Amino acid sequence: MARKASNTRKAVVTIAAWSIGFLIFFPILWIIILGFKSEGDAIKTPLQVLFSDWTLQSYHDVQARSNYGRHFWNSVILSVGSTVIALAIAIPAAWSMAFVPGRRTKDLLMWMLSTKMMPAVGVLVPMYLLFRDFGLLDSRIGLVGVLTLINLPIVVWMLYTYFKEIPGEILEAARMDGASLKSEILYVLTPMAVPGIASTMLLNIILAWNEAFWTLQLTTSQAAPLTQFIASYSSPEGLFYAKLSAASTMAIAPILILGWFSQKQLVRGLTFGAVK
Repeated sequence: MARKASNTRKAVVTIAAWSIGFLIFFPILWIIILGFKSEGDAIKTPLQVLFSDWTLQSYHDVQARSNYGRHFWNSVILSVGSTVIALAIAIPAAWSMAFVPGRRTKDLLMWMLSTKMMPAVGVLVPMYLLFRDFGLLDSRIGLVGVLTLINLPIVVWMLYTYFKEIPGEILEAARMDGASLKSEILYVLTPMAVPGIASTMLLNIILAWNEAFWTLQLTTSQAAPLTQFIASYSSPEGLFYAKLSAASTMAIAPILILGWFSQKQLVRGLTFGAVK
């Protein structure tokens, strides 16, 4: 009887988990479906959409109208570039906070995190004026700097949490063996925290890839990433649902594929230091 109840519980939990997963994934699935429909079919009722003809016309139109390759490489450069710079700054910062904490370390961490709570529109005007005066409007360098700064608090917080799980005695032993500060961070701390660093890197790439507010405000064409590519299909003439869905699918496909192939590493990093 107990075994039967246990099996029933497992079945209910499994069904609930799959149902929740499907509900979360359904908007993405619907976007993919609409991308293979004509503009006339895309605005019909859901059942009519499902049973209407499938076509690649929207993808052909998107390719003909926009330079997808340029937007794609801009997104790669912005997300990878900002991630590399953020890690270069955050690793030593998180090391110092985790292993050489001061009286105000926790206050500093909370202040850094509080900057993420500030509405971005509140600093839009000064940021735009700074970019204009320094000639950084519609430039990759300027956007890499902005993406680095807005995601840096999260990167520092995550690395700080991972580093706190590493026994400080290991670093002390490295110092007693004559390791310099640089060697301690590069050859002792970093290899031990690879899962945490990898998951932090992946999360930062995803956040930078999906960033829309600053990329739409500070770029027009040359440095425009895929978020600008999607937004170009919303115009005063109206929404082109099929083309917008096709463009969205093309924009999210690379990051979905990256997340799919790196999910084990991401989960391992997110559970780094957990009690097994």
